[in-house]
Amino acid sequence: MPQLGNLLTAMVTPFDADLQVDYDRAAQLAVKLIGEGNDGLVVSGTTGESPTLSDEEKLQLFRVVKEAVGDATVIAGTGSNDHEHTVELTQAASQTGVDGIMLVGPYYNKPSPEGFYQHFSRAATATHLPVIVYNVPGRTGKNIDAGTVLRLAADVENIVAVKEASGDIKQISTICAGKPDDFVVYSGDDGMTLPILAVGGQGVISVVAHVAGPQMAQMISAFHHKDTEQARELHYQLLPLFEAAFLPSGNPPCIKRALQICGFDCGGLRLPLVEASEQDTQIIRQVCEDNRCWRRLLNRFGSAQSVCWRKVAQMLSLVRGRLRPR
Repeated sequence: MPQLGNLLTAMVTPFDADLQVDYDRAAQLAVKLIGEGNDGLVVSGTTGESPTLSDEEKLQLFRVVKEAVGDATVIAGTGSNDHEHTVELTQAASQTGVDGIMLVGPYYNKPSPEGFYQHFSRAATATHLPVIVYNVPGRTGKNIDAGTVLRLAADVENIVAVKEASGDIKQISTICAGKPDDFVVYSGDDGMTLPILAVGGQGVISVVAHVAGPQMAQMISAFHHKDTEQARELHYQLLPLFEAAFLPSGNPPCIKRALQICGFDCGGLRLPLVEASEQDTQIIRQVCEDNRCWRRLLNRFGSAQSVCWRKVAQMLSLVRGRLRPR
């Protein structure tokens, strides 16, 4: 199976003023993200507002994004809580030129471990492409346990990876310890990327790489090159952004606001999602401004080790305090 990459971004879906999918903007965003250090993209995941996209919109997005980025990896999100629909959409997506499939754990109906196994193993037979299993119990309502993931990894040839967003480092460690050598563990939570790398993960399917792709790529690369000090400093630098992406307004409203603040507007959101609140927007704006300062410093000095993260953070805090209206 081909290598899918270390840094993939779960791409937002741009909408126009009428909340129709803006395919031209999606292509532009895809090219931008690949140019900023992403190895690939996940299209029509949760961050891409998959619950409110039609199958026709999803399939067209897969085609448009793949055509835009060429050899870069494009993963199609085709999972749902309806098994037969998952199979049908997976089959259709496999004909659009994408490089892989991501299947989220069925939500709301809360399968047993055997139900998860049967669902994923049978859905994977609907495609010749590599499949990533996505475990996000905070959204689906049910955790896919380590035993089930390891069973799928051993039994199903084209289930090649898991996106782990359980937040349970013990469970993730168990998967990393027991998996086949060629099975990949991705963090599904930006803030857990470095801890998951430390226990045997390969990378992340990211949200914040929409606006911090170079830093995320550098952090992962530093870790794989055994420069743990640099990886740690970059992790520290990115902590405020990890938090800002998941403020009460939620994901994707927060990251769409961050993109807008950073000069790449991707439009609004389809109900039941709404735009980030003004309170959250103020936090996101400040974090994005700080992140721009960091990127300039890294471009100048070349590595996080050349910049004392703590001193810069203190300096930024001091400047904010002086500039804040009284």
